[in-house]
Amino acid sequence: MAISAPIQAAQRSAAALRQAFVVSKGRERNVVLALVAYALAWAVYGTIAKGSQGLHPDMTELIAWSRELAWGYAKHGPVAAVLVWAWFAVLPVAEWSYYLLAMLMPAVALWLMWRLSADYLDIEKRVAGVALMTFVPFFNFHALKYNVNTVLLPMWALTTWWFLRSYDRLSLVYATLAGLAAAAAMMTKYWSVFLLAGLVVAALCDTRRARYFRSPAPWVTVIAGLALLAPHLYWLTQHDYAPFSYAMTVHGEASFLANAKSAFGYLGGSLGYVAAPIVVALLMSRPDGTTLAEMVWPKEASRRLVAMAFWAPFLLPVVAALAGLVDITSLWSMSAFTLLPVLLLAPGTVKVSAVRTERILVAAVVFPIAMLIASPFIAIADQRKGPPPASALVAQLASRVERDWHALTPQPLRYVGGPADLAYGLAAYAADRPMSLIGLPAPGAATLKKDGVVFVCFAEDKGCRQNADTQAARIGASHLTTFTLTRTYLGIKGRPQRYAVRLVPPQR
Repeated sequence: MAISAPIQAAQRSAAALRQAFVVSKGRERNVVLALVAYALAWAVYGTIAKGSQGLHPDMTELIAWSRELAWGYAKHGPVAAVLVWAWFAVLPVAEWSYYLLAMLMPAVALWLMWRLSADYLDIEKRVAGVALMTFVPFFNFHALKYNVNTVLLPMWALTTWWFLRSYDRLSLVYATLAGLAAAAAMMTKYWSVFLLAGLVVAALCDTRRARYFRSPAPWVTVIAGLALLAPHLYWLTQHDYAPFSYAMTVHGEASFLANAKSAFGYLGGSLGYVAAPIVVALLMSRPDGTTLAEMVWPKEASRRLVAMAFWAPFLLPVVAALAGLVDITSLWSMSAFTLLPVLLLAPGTVKVSAVRTERILVAAVVFPIAMLIASPFIAIADQRKGPPPASALVAQLASRVERDWHALTPQPLRYVGGPADLAYGLAAYAADRPMSLIGLPAPGAATLKKDGVVFVCFAEDKGCRQNADTQAARIGASHLTTFTLTRTYLGIKGRPQRYAVRLVPPQR
């Protein structure tokens, strides 16, 4: 009797949880509230678990970019930086607030999956499908590192949803929205070319293609997209297509063997990341060959369009890699799984009962709670291992550099240079909100002479120190300071790191 009472209470709670999303008239509101709680829980997890690490350089880089808004940057388009600018115009620059912004990206993507799936799944399957996606690391662990890949989660979901709506309904409103979302996705990361090409392939392969291409819808999509993309395209021409040069330098010109290896690694790694929803869906359906075929390539026209809209953007990078055009990694597929729940659950032979929905929902609630409990122990383990100084110590470094700077001049610190990770970190953490000299248009010598500049190096990096000395000599009198920083977290000392800082105050 004593044992059965908690079990019965748990069963009632699970039933109430399912009812909130399946039966309740307020389920749309409940889904939004659940996703807000999801984002908050994982943001708290990130703040605690990563408390000894500092912000990842990808994150501080975007803060630095956001200080100088432009239609493009050396690596990517402007969307991710604009979102950072808007977010920190309201909230303080802090690790907790940044992790919250990061987690809003998958939360919004999950909400878009919820809305999109209404056209293809019954309510039981919709709830189960979205809940299953919360076990995919792309939507929590990896999403905590805000970068262009994280922002692509909602961008690809939005573009896909509005494209499918415009195709099925020939709606000019959805056609316009699809074009705008596609342009925003491209201005987030050029990897989105695979999404756009994949959706074109899906449209051309669909049996209703004549109906679609004879309507104004596809041309409205193209016009709307180009209209929004035009300022960025102009920026590219004015900056010698810098992001393309960066992409080819970092990810291009590999051997065929290396590209083939990356292609198969992309496939295997991507499927590994989404193994949880795939395995659960297969266990629920225990599919025969017919059901598996329906999952992969449905017979119904509207669902076949969905399948092609999933497979083409996912597989086209493999074709590009094997053709020797690009080196790819499985992490870049994180935005490609918007339609996975529809593919897995739409076949009529896949049954999602009330009991199964309850179990999936309970697991989806328990998972982030368990990670929250584990987060302090994860932080301690990382501190003992020794997080990278470039991120773990950069807040202390910014404080020390500003203190030394203001001992020389009352003027605010305007510019910082040095290795990218350090320069971006100082730009992010320094109270004066300086501009990084890395990855942004450099000011002229006269501006640097008038406002001053700081060059920061790891003390053991002789090349960096020599370059800093050379640049400082061109501006004017400077001061060199060296010091060692160590971060203590929860009573555990981290690795010490020595820095060399060349301060060039405003020249009179």
